[in-house]
Amino acid sequence: MDEYLVPTEYGEDEFVEKKSRFIGRLWPVETEQEALEIIQRMKKQHYDATHNCWAYIIRDGAVRFSDDGEPGGTAGVPMLQVLQREGLFNVVCVVTRYFGGILLGAGGLVRAYTKGAKIAVDAAGKSMKRVWTALYVPCPYAYYEQVKLEAAAFGGILRSTDFGAEVELELLFPRDQAQPFVERLTDLSAGTVEAMELGQEYRAFPVEA
Repeated sequence: MDEYLVPTEYGEDEFVEKKSRFIGRLWPVETEQEALEIIQRMKKQHYDATHNCWAYIIRDGAVRFSDDGEPGGTAGVPMLQVLQREGLFNVVCVVTRYFGGILLGAGGLVRAYTKGAKIAVDAAGKSMKRVWTALYVPCPYAYYEQVKLEAAAFGGILRSTDFGAEVELELLFPRDQAQPFVERLTDLSAGTVEAMELGQEYRAFPVEA
């Protein structure tokens, strides 16, 4: 199973450029149909807007964009390029513009729609979809902070922590990093701390910006 980036959640942000209001929105989707339904919903919701430009990328599927009445190449393409630069798949972005009476020119429009898409991406966040190996790690309190640091160094994610007689952690690792972490843990603790594999999951988890 491949690994790839998807939006973590719905994201929205806006700005004003020469009195025009731009609202950037971004959603995670699974299908082209879902993307098209979101676009239509935004057009109905913002029926009074001057433009509702959009772009989407479906993994192993369609890649589409629209300038929605803006001069050709000034809206949809710049938005799509942002999504591609960010490495996102299964994503749809809509940037709504309320015209403020001052023309921006082609270059200004490209910059504005690029910014509209980028702030939406930043608001949504990015997650990596891949196979993760879940490990159960019970450890003495003396090793707790060190285990967390080592887990982070191997790309691990702390899913849960229970504090009892000792600390019980559930950690998730990229599939190829689980065994190296276990070996490092054994060396670090001279065999005192052991990890138990709970299984594997194919899902998305947030990654650092």
